[in-house]
Amino acid sequence: MPNPLMGPVLSDVPVRTIERDELREKLARSDRLKLVMCLNEWAFLAKRIPGSIHFNTPAEMLAGLQKDDEIVVYCSNPECLASLAVYHRLADHGYTNVRRYAGGLVDWENAGLPLEGDWVLEGASRRAGRSTKALH
Repeated sequence: MPNPLMGPVLSDVPVRTIERDELREKLARSDRLKLVMCLNEWAFLAKRIPGSIHFNTPAEMLAGLQKDDEIVVYCSNPECLASLAVYHRLADHGYTNVRRYAGGLVDWENAGLPLEGDWVLEGASRRAGRSTKALH
């Protein structure tokens, strides 16, 4: 099933990026930032960077973001093109303050930074259960 948020992956528009440490600092300061996870709803519910938002359709996304918002788009890893496609869709619609966190969920999780979502809670519960059983 195609992602309804997909825009062009290839473009002449240069992609502005943000690195993990800068994103972490912005989130820690509670900067006014729209952190958009570009994967499907199932993936969003399973695991995401805290504070992330998600849109199911391009119309919902364009209506939910202001053209002057500071927006960071991300997906799973540098090879994932969903955030790149959303980046270009936003740029094509006149959004001027968009950056891509190319490292995505993999980079964030590998750095030991917090995540939220259904899988995060279930994983923590399973680990806690295993460690408790190991003590008995």
